[in-house]
Amino acid sequence: MKVLVAMMKHETNTFSPLVTDLARFEAWGLHFGPAAERAYADTAMPMGAYIRLCRARGAEVITPVAAEAMPGGIVTRGAYETLAGAIVEAARQGVDAMLLDLHGAMVAEHVADGEGELLRRLRAVAPHVPIAVTCDLHCNLTTAMVENCDALIGYKTYPHVDMAEMGERIARVLFDAIDGKCRPVMAFSPIPVLAQTLRMGTDDAPMKDVVGEARRLEGQGLLAATVFGGFPMADVAHAGMAAVVVADGDPAGARAAVDHLVDFARERRDDFLYGHEPIETALERAALLGRDGGPVILLDHADNCGSGGTQDVMGVVAAVIDKGLGDVAVGAVYDPEAVARMAAAGVGSTITLDLGGRIAMPALGLEGRPLTVTGRVKVLTDGRFIVRGPMYTGVTVEMGPTAVLSIDEGRVEIVITSRHHEPWDRGVFTSVGIDPAAKRYLLLKSRIHYRAGFAPLAKATITLDGEGVTTSDNSKLTYDRLARPIYPFDRIN
Repeated sequence: MKVLVAMMKHETNTFSPLVTDLARFEAWGLHFGPAAERAYADTAMPMGAYIRLCRARGAEVITPVAAEAMPGGIVTRGAYETLAGAIVEAARQGVDAMLLDLHGAMVAEHVADGEGELLRRLRAVAPHVPIAVTCDLHCNLTTAMVENCDALIGYKTYPHVDMAEMGERIARVLFDAIDGKCRPVMAFSPIPVLAQTLRMGTDDAPMKDVVGEARRLEGQGLLAATVFGGFPMADVAHAGMAAVVVADGDPAGARAAVDHLVDFARERRDDFLYGHEPIETALERAALLGRDGGPVILLDHADNCGSGGTQDVMGVVAAVIDKGLGDVAVGAVYDPEAVARMAAAGVGSTITLDLGGRIAMPALGLEGRPLTVTGRVKVLTDGRFIVRGPMYTGVTVEMGPTAVLSIDEGRVEIVITSRHHEPWDRGVFTSVGIDPAAKRYLLLKSRIHYRAGFAPLAKATITLDGEGVTTSDNSKLTYDRLARPIYPFDRIN
């Protein structure tokens, strides 16, 4: 038995100025052929789960490509065709089943629904080969995605600590179907709610309740049930929440379950909106909370590269420095030029830098504004570490040449990287000699994923509403293609 196992993942922020070309995939994770299997076989990723199940079954594993890029702007035509083409060509050569590790929010220059188009092409070259798919919780689900596979599931956790679990679940559904033990049928429906990412954490209501309802339905016999939070930073027709279920030979039951999940989520639509407050107010609270120690987590969530942010917006960092908060570690600012200057100066040198603020954000009408800082070059590293926490476990992270700038005798320590990386694992700090548990404040350019590595340390968490293309303020964004009506732009019943 030959099983095609492949990964093609990107969360596309159509408001982001960052170019997602093949080089951006290479910077995070791009492997072809047997190298793809070697890279992910021992990881807690859906692809890792697929490979382990195939090996246990004695199946031959065909891995044309494993590709993931840090979220950013629209994927270039060349990058999309290279990756999708590798998968389609492998399917054309003849396989008995396909297990795909996708995201669900990929937008390319010529294709608005990256995953739906890939699956459509696969169905065209291998119409009778069963296909199972795992998607991210932030998938913007489409009809094309559902109609061109046999079983589809999404993560039920954010942070995504159940990636391997969901991959294994849907792979088992597919193998059971091949063995005649079940007959998967799917139903899906969009939910006309553009939820905000800060309200999708699955440890909190409303997402905790919605996911709990999906799990309850699975406990009653569904093969899989998913409610996607969707990815709101995409100006595409299909952005928004959605529900999909896989039932065993019961189309009517699948439809009834989906309708129930849609109603369950719609009733909680107000809770999917984030409430803002002035940074000054939030920092006053932070100062009080940090008096007796920390770490207090400060989230610069509007500049989260894990959702396509430039990671070089300096407004929140400047506000924290100006507030006079002490014993702060910042993770991380993207500025390859600053790292190069620090490397040339050498460890121990005092240097003045125009830090960050190099990337304009036309979608927001914002030019880059660097922050002039003076500090000591404390550490220089290659930026490489292996994730030991519960999310992306076993994956090697390449932050590129990385430096730590110590300001005011260590009052603020800023990790500066040459590649984009969201701080969801403590390795962002420990790899450069900073103990995050010992800090009073951790300023993280993250939204929810930080919880995977840092929630156990946190005395408290405060969101700081700065600028950036991952803003939760809908009034700053222009949606021209979004299907309407959709809440909160429109009234829905």
